[in-house]
Amino acid sequence: MRLIANLAGTALALAGLAFCVGFLFFAAAIERNEPLPPRKAQGMVVLTGGAERIADAIDLLAAGRADRLLITGVNQATTGAAIARLTPRFRPLFTCCIDLGYEALDTVGNAAETRQWVRMHGMRSVIVVTSNYHMPRALIEIGNALPGVELVPYPVISDRQRSGPLWADTTLLRIVVVEYLKYVAALARTRLFEQSADDASVALAAARHS
Repeated sequence: MRLIANLAGTALALAGLAFCVGFLFFAAAIERNEPLPPRKAQGMVVLTGGAERIADAIDLLAAGRADRLLITGVNQATTGAAIARLTPRFRPLFTCCIDLGYEALDTVGNAAETRQWVRMHGMRSVIVVTSNYHMPRALIEIGNALPGVELVPYPVISDRQRSGPLWADTTLLRIVVVEYLKYVAALARTRLFEQSADDASVALAAARHS
């Protein structure tokens, strides 16, 4: 009984160590500096969750970095006119080049909404705009939904994140820890899906040759 308890304790300690090490790598990989303007792509998608994300995406669209923009995850009660008020000088873009997606409720939904939009317009390259700490998970989900489409990340850094180190802001630290947990879950789920798909393909090929 003591051996089982010791093994359980060791396993728990190793799991905790793996979590901490993984989180440190995750936090270190988060972009902390304002990125350079991305190279031009056919389309651009911005995931809602902060006014800075949308403003940055519209600035990039106005600068000619993409031909069309999807704002995914828009609240049902929010109109295009309301969003246009965030960047009034670019209001004409809302009549020609900006689409609003109202179906997505989470990042998985954002990916599904993006896939439908990208396929509808026949795009092969897309700039992804979201918060820096959200970017790793967004790329996993959108990449899983759009294999073969080039994704160009444009991480948005808030003023709050520029004001000091991550560890000094407990609220921001909590947000990043939760995001890391979601990232690990998304990574595990997509890898499991890929493995299941590979196994199914192998089984189908074996059945055809039997």
